[in-house]
Amino acid sequence: MSRVNESFAGIIMNRRDYREHDLLVKILTDSMGPLMFLVRGAKRNRSKLAAAVLPFSYGQYVGILDDQRLSYLLTVKELYQWSKIGDDIGRNAYATYLLDLVDRAFKEGQAIGAWYQQIARAITLINDGRDPQIITNVLEVQLLGRFGVAPQWQHCVVCGRQTGPFDYSEAYGGLLCADHFEKDPHRLHLGTKTVSYLQLFATLNLQKVNQVNVQPLVKRNLRWALDKIYNDQVGLSLKSKHFIDSMSNWDRDLNSLLKK
Repeated sequence: MSRVNESFAGIIMNRRDYREHDLLVKILTDSMGPLMFLVRGAKRNRSKLAAAVLPFSYGQYVGILDDQRLSYLLTVKELYQWSKIGDDIGRNAYATYLLDLVDRAFKEGQAIGAWYQQIARAITLINDGRDPQIITNVLEVQLLGRFGVAPQWQHCVVCGRQTGPFDYSEAYGGLLCADHFEKDPHRLHLGTKTVSYLQLFATLNLQKVNQVNVQPLVKRNLRWALDKIYNDQVGLSLKSKHFIDSMSNWDRDLNSLLKK
């Protein structure tokens, strides 16, 4: 199905060179999910579309949308940019990883509904200086279902108990209450606060979030738990995630040098 001169909201996900003067730009659209657009002449000095397809740009676009072949970007009606992301390597890394994750989670040409607002809000919060790891963790939890992994976060998967303490079991695909910890000796052995945040993240509407404050130890545990779930159950290996991991190694190396 193709649509001529369709107006849509979009977020620039990634881009690459195509021929001498053109670009191929992946845009997360509100109406048809991720789509690849050919942007003619975008590399020319006087191109009116050059600024419209810069990384971390978003706005209201007009184009020819096609879920079978390349779409074409024609013009931009409103244009904004998450400018602070580009000035900070940490924000940039997490926002890039988040968009890579979204790109893998949704098929091209399929409407994504309220996901568009949730993703846009996540990037806005990162741009505004909120903790990029925690904002990304929220989307990591919520996107698990898009990868065929749908953990039960609200009650014990064995007995249905809704009050903790709980722990997460990969083998059982959800939470175990203390009465059933023995069923999985390889459960993740997460602390109560870590599990509580995972439960919260599963249903958190980022439109209602402003401040983000999580203790450093809980942050480390959240990252470890989600990395393990994604590695073991999803099997994704994204360069942008490896870069975030390398940044953590830089921080550890720097702290070691400062302590000497």
